[in-house]
Amino acid sequence: MTLTELAGPYVVLLATGGTISSRASETGGAAVASDSGKEVLASLGVPASYPVRVGDVFRKGSYLLTVDDMIAICASIRHALADPQVLGVVVTHGTDTMEETAYLVDLTHDDPRPVVFTGAQEAADSPTPDGPGNLSRAIAVAGSPHARGKGVLLAFAGSIFPAAGVRKSHTTRHDAFANPDFGTAGSVSGSGEVSVHAARHGLAPLPLPGVGAGSPRVDLIAAYPGADSVLLRAALQAGAAGVVLQGTGTGNANRVLCRDVAEATAAGVVVVTSTRVEAGAVVPRYGDGGGADLRAAGAIPSGLLRPSQSLVLLSLLLRLDTPPARIAESFARRGTLPD
Repeated sequence: MTLTELAGPYVVLLATGGTISSRASETGGAAVASDSGKEVLASLGVPASYPVRVGDVFRKGSYLLTVDDMIAICASIRHALADPQVLGVVVTHGTDTMEETAYLVDLTHDDPRPVVFTGAQEAADSPTPDGPGNLSRAIAVAGSPHARGKGVLLAFAGSIFPAAGVRKSHTTRHDAFANPDFGTAGSVSGSGEVSVHAARHGLAPLPLPGVGAGSPRVDLIAAYPGADSVLLRAALQAGAAGVVLQGTGTGNANRVLCRDVAEATAAGVVVVTSTRVEAGAVVPRYGDGGGADLRAAGAIPSGLLRPSQSLVLLSLLLRLDTPPARIAESFARRGTLPD
């Protein structure tokens, strides 16, 4: 990754692809990530709130990203922040997995300067693209002194969200994101007026894994009416070091899954229980295959973290060779609301 030259205080724009950079193919086919970071910035048509320095990390739809790709984005952000002239960083990213990458960055971000994720729901060559407005507002947030010390933020359709707990809540609507448990972090107007009120979770950042940290397999398995443990066993046979179980309700499964979760945890596999429900905490309160039995089988409740971000936290902790007891402590702390 290279950055264009710029002197004086500035915001860094790191482009990774996504709908904000997408255009229909030359043959009129489906949209693919095409525009460079410079082209994405040029879509503003007017000067941004702050000087902007552009770098391209890669050009992909976010549905293609791996955890290793997300770690590469984290490393690019750290590289950008090595310059003390940088006010903050904007990352343009596809909306499909923005909640995962933003959360991974937040877990490892050790700098008071803001990192702001944004993107678009309409492609760059759409008659009504929403990317330029989102980008303009994200740059205003990244450069604002009001956003310092607030951790990693997601700015979309005028709302600002903390990375923890954020999720894509609508497939096509412009206001595509929500954070029903951790709430919003503020707002930003079309003219660039920024209001940020939420405090960051007061937890020490986790280390960013190095190149030789390995890529332990973590799988996501759903519980549903009539579910057996065929998929769980397949994940274990494939070498999964961790499993996120997407439970029902308050984090429930059934007797068969509970039995095989117990076998998995006894063999050293880390199992985390989340839920498919939109809001509320995982609360192990039911027996007969419910969440209390899953906890007795060794599964770790995810608290307020949904499956997507539970998978990110578990993947990071396993890459850092974190013992199961410490993993449970981390979910207990990070899956709760800030004090």
